[in-house]
Amino acid sequence: MADTRRRLRSSTVVLGGMGVIAAALTSCGSEPDRRCVDRDSYTYEGYKVIADKNCSSGSTTSGSSYGKSRKKTGSGSSSDASWYYDADVDGGRADYGTFSRSEAVDRGGFGCSGSGSSGG
Repeated sequence: MADTRRRLRSSTVVLGGMGVIAAALTSCGSEPDRRCVDRDSYTYEGYKVIADKNCSSGSTTSGSSYGKSRKKTGSGSSSDASWYYDADVDGGRADYGTFSRSEAVDRGGFGCSGSGSSGG
């Protein structure tokens, strides 16, 4: 009876450890999820999601502009288009995200920030 309990505990530890490793590997991607939004369109529902072409196409790097660009829309007014990372999207509105790509990458999970050190 004691042998059965030991085996059960050992297999539980192994399976639990594998789950942690799997979660760590799958939670960290190279690019965070992003949406192009109009920063001037915020309501209690979030920012209005607009076409990706309104955001500068190559702005996946972090910097002071965060991929921000002002573009004229069809109605003659300009929109403050910017990439919005890791947001909850519902009904064409995005909320609870960040405009900082580096912050979105840091939120990713175990070891995603790349700022670890090898001990010694």
